[in-house]
Formats: sequence, C-alpha cells, structure tokens
Amino acid sequence: MSVKIETVATQNPEYFKETKDIIPLVETWLADEDERFQRKVIKIFEGAQVDRRYSIMNPEEVFISTSFEDKNKIYVREAKKLGKKVLEKALKLADWSPDSLDYIITVSCTGIMIPSLDAYLINDLELRQDIIRLPVTEMGCAAGISGMIYAKQFLQANPNKRAAIVSFEAPTATLQLNDLSMANMVSSAIFGDGSACVLMSSEEACKGPEILDESMYHFYNDTHMMGFDLTNSGLKMILDIDVPEKISDHFPDIIHPFLKANHTKIEDINHLIFHPGGKKIINTVEALFGAMGKNIDDTKEVLRLFGNMSSATVLYVLERMLKKDMKKGEKGLMLSFGPGFSAQRILLEW
Repeated sequence: MSVKIETVATQNPEYFKETKDIIPLVETWLADEDERFQRKVIKIFEGAQVDRRYSIMNPEEVFISTSFEDKNKIYVREAKKLGKKVLEKALKLADWSPDSLDYIITVSCTGIMIPSLDAYLINDLELRQDIIRLPVTEMGCAAGISGMIYAKQFLQANPNKRAAIVSFEAPTATLQLNDLSMANMVSSAIFGDGSACVLMSSEEACKGPEILDESMYHFYNDTHMMGFDLTNSGLKMILDIDVPEKISDHFPDIIHPFLKANHTKIEDINHLIFHPGGKKIINTVEALFGAMGKNIDDTKEVLRLFGNMSSATVLYVLERMLKKDMKKGEKGLMLSFGPGFSAQRILLEW
C-alpha cells in the first residue's frame, strides 16, 4: 500500500520584522547588562543567517515582561487562528472537502492547550465526528517529520484514507527575558513563528511523491541536549552547545543504514529536505552533505526568510520542493533533529 503526499501549505503570522529592526529591541532589553555582553549578543543576532522572522504578537510585545499565562493565552488564540487558516489553505489546494479527512494530527511544543488544537479544528471546520485525532507534543523541531511518520503508519494500514498534519509553533511566546544564558540568547536570535499543513493519502489517485520509508534514530543518554524546562515564568530553552558535534558524530549511522535498507545510496538522493536548526547545525550538515556532492540550499533559504520555526520549519522546506518541476523517479531525503535526542527520517520518490 503506497502512501503519498498530496500537498503542503504554510501560513505566516500577521507580524514580522527584519533582523536589523529587531536589534534595537534587543539593545533596549539588555540595556542594563555589561556592554561586552551586549555586543556579543548583537553579534549573535547579526550572524544568525536569519534576515526576517514572523511572530504571533507585535515584536515589541515579545520583549515586554508578562506572565506565562498571558503569553500562553496569545499562543492558544493564534494556534486556533493559524491552524484553521493553514488547514483550509491545504484543503483548497488539494480540492478536498474537510469531511473527507480520516485522520487529523496536530504538532506543537511551544505552548500548552487542553483540549489540543485538533479538537478546535474538528469543530471549526466541521470535520467528521469519527475522525481519528492525534496531538504530537514535546518533540520539538523533529516533530514535523514525526507527524508525517505517524500519518504514514496510519495510512499504510488503511487503504483509501486521507490525513492532515497541522504544525503550529510560536517560539517567540517562550522568550525568557530574565534568562541571560547563551541558550536563550541563541534561541532568541534564530527562532520565529509559523504554521504548516501536510496532506497525505493512501488513495491510488494521489499524484504526489511517495513515502518509500520512514524511521526514527534515538541517541542514548542525551536527553539533556535539547528541550524546555517548565519554570514559573514559562518554557525555558535548553540547547546544548555540543548539538552540532553530536549530529556530526552520529551522521553516518543516521543516514547510510537507513538508505541501505532501501537499496539506496546518498548518491541516489536528488533533493535534501533538512530542518534548518540554526547556523552552526546548518554549517555542520552542509559540510557533511557537501562532501557527498549534495547541497541544502532550500534549507538555508527557509532559515534566512523565516528563522527556525521548530516543527513547522522542515515542512516549509518541503513546500518549496513540491513547487519544483520534479522528474519521475527522483528521490528526496527528509531529515530533522529534536529533543530526546533523536533524528527523524523520510525517504521520498517522485
């Protein structure tokens, strides 16, 4: 039973700023700190390779100290709004009716809402009352691919079914103004907000790229590498400085056995759909893939235009790929990393 991607849609929040226009806000935020520290943080923003990022609130509001409750209320409000918009956009692109969906999977890690987003989408779009719903949480940047993996498993076991994966992320709602750690400074410099939707199908009529295989790769004893601490002021970023080195060390084991199991080599891969975690991770992966004669130009461009939007980001890269004129038989490799520490992989064929 083949499972294919029907379409991908993305939806940006209302607000955005160029990085050059965010730096004055950062300077105001850090005005009482040591000048050397201020210069270091500004340099991080300027060198992050992010030219613009979108946000669910006015950028000035991001740097105003409020409670976790206040920020989370904005997260919930915008999740409902952007989740609905991006799902409607994807359904329109595919010419699918909302009640034709059999599975709805929602993905997010940057706020808390119970019921989860899928429950609101069922009501707002009047999805079927027997639709299977699955919220995917606490998996961070890897979860866009995670949601697709779960959808693939559902659809492969059930012919002639349809699934929607909706990712909504708002890292700007997690900025901790009292946290002067480098993890918080780096995350502030690279993250932005966004939403994406992937429609997948096990119907023969679906003409998109086929998911040939999918799998996860889990790093032992590295739960400390990436994630959030829940504090009284909200979600505090955990980002270990050794993440790029950890990826580099495990890279051969992540890539080659997965491809070999599918009678494929890296030389056979035409398109790389990689999550742009940040400049250092991109540089690490670009060097590894570059040595194999491959490029991650679309990944770099998504980081430049939108920043790291956690789970939604790799789906923005996938959207760019689906807009290209692909030849039959071309292959793509999707790859993302997230808390756990873990990697997620999908092999595509057009």
